[in-house]
Amino acid sequence: MALCSSLFAQTPQTLEQHLNALDAATKSAQLSGDNAWMLTSAALVLMMTGPGLALFYGGLVRRKNVLSSMMHSFVLMAVVTALWAIYGYSFAFAEGNPFIGGFQYVLLNGVGSAPNPDYGATVPHETYMIYQLMFAIITPALISGAFAERMKFSAMLLFTCLWSTIVYFPMAHMVWGKGGLLNAFLGGKVPCFDFAGGTVVHITSGVSALVCALYLGKRIGFPREPMKPHNLVLSVVGACLLWVGWFGFNAGSAVNASGLATSAFVATHFAAAAAALGWLFAEWVKHGKPSMLGGISGAVAGLVAITPASGFVKPFPALLIGFLAGIFCFFMVTAVKSKFGYDDTLDAFGVHGAGGTLGALLTGVFATNAINDGLKDTAGKVLPLGLVDGNAGQILNQAAGVAIAWALAIVGSLIILKIVDVLIGVRATPEQEIEGLDLGMHGEEGYNLEA
Repeated sequence: MALCSSLFAQTPQTLEQHLNALDAATKSAQLSGDNAWMLTSAALVLMMTGPGLALFYGGLVRRKNVLSSMMHSFVLMAVVTALWAIYGYSFAFAEGNPFIGGFQYVLLNGVGSAPNPDYGATVPHETYMIYQLMFAIITPALISGAFAERMKFSAMLLFTCLWSTIVYFPMAHMVWGKGGLLNAFLGGKVPCFDFAGGTVVHITSGVSALVCALYLGKRIGFPREPMKPHNLVLSVVGACLLWVGWFGFNAGSAVNASGLATSAFVATHFAAAAAALGWLFAEWVKHGKPSMLGGISGAVAGLVAITPASGFVKPFPALLIGFLAGIFCFFMVTAVKSKFGYDDTLDAFGVHGAGGTLGALLTGVFATNAINDGLKDTAGKVLPLGLVDGNAGQILNQAAGVAIAWALAIVGSLIILKIVDVLIGVRATPEQEIEGLDLGMHGEEGYNLEA
């Protein structure tokens, strides 16, 4: 009461000053809160690569290749960072043409503490830049699961540099960059909803992984010799770190600490849980036993599938998307892989390529403006998003985005692999492969059995 009396006792000018000061303080708190969440999300996404993916993949390979597999994830944290700072961020997010960005942000010129309202009105532009870098790091690291145990380290480095430039940066611009062909919110011609990377991250990496597996051929002894994971404990820890880190991946893509971030957080968790159950159920029915490997594989499949939809769907559709992804990806890595006989070492295509495709298409079904009201017409009216809102045409837009991601990944990866093969060769020697890439490529071992 005393505060109210004090306010009413002020002159109009004084009252206006108090209200302006209160508004400024509120905006400052919002800026600080949003920036804190985005920096935390960036750290969570980086954690997904190292230690998350490094442990997940490292435990799934044979003992003689554990370090070489983990080295892929680790070294890309350095290599992609350098590419991103020099030209990658500019090619992905500077204004250019519908397919690739321009040179505006080369060497991070103009990327500072002031917000870029196109990408995040309440966080520094530099915060948005570093957050997006973490996506660029993990995407090529996912591909390494397909060629683990047989690709030369030097070839992997050159492949990643070219792949990031030819495939990832253009795809990121098309979906998220201002004026990108598929950007639903910033002037794209074909509005494709991808909240956190179903097409940009998972389809491009998963499909490229399949191309790599086919190009390199099978590992020596595959499938005659048993090639079981050498340490599932490492993989369980890695999968759990991926699950936790994915909250930064999806909820962070709201680019603020808002109700939309909460919705994406909830959808992410629900989908992962449902997918783990779906995979375990399918495995239990087919093999008579549920496995730990099946459980963690299912959880990752659900996280992949919900990624494009996480900021657009309600909780129950998230559960459904996850459950379907668990069953579908189980089918892809067992029946389909067995039928065609390709050697996708750690099932990067079966989980990321297949799961990302399913999730992108289902986004067109379940996306609703009850969750995301960011798409408006020129009069400011909120537009329907997916089939559940009455916009069946969005499924076609999603299919177009999927087709473009598939085509770019296939064509780009084939060209890059051929270039790398001609220049330095892509495959380790038979002697290195038999000995193990830890010793053959890096001169060290993950375990000292004599200690």
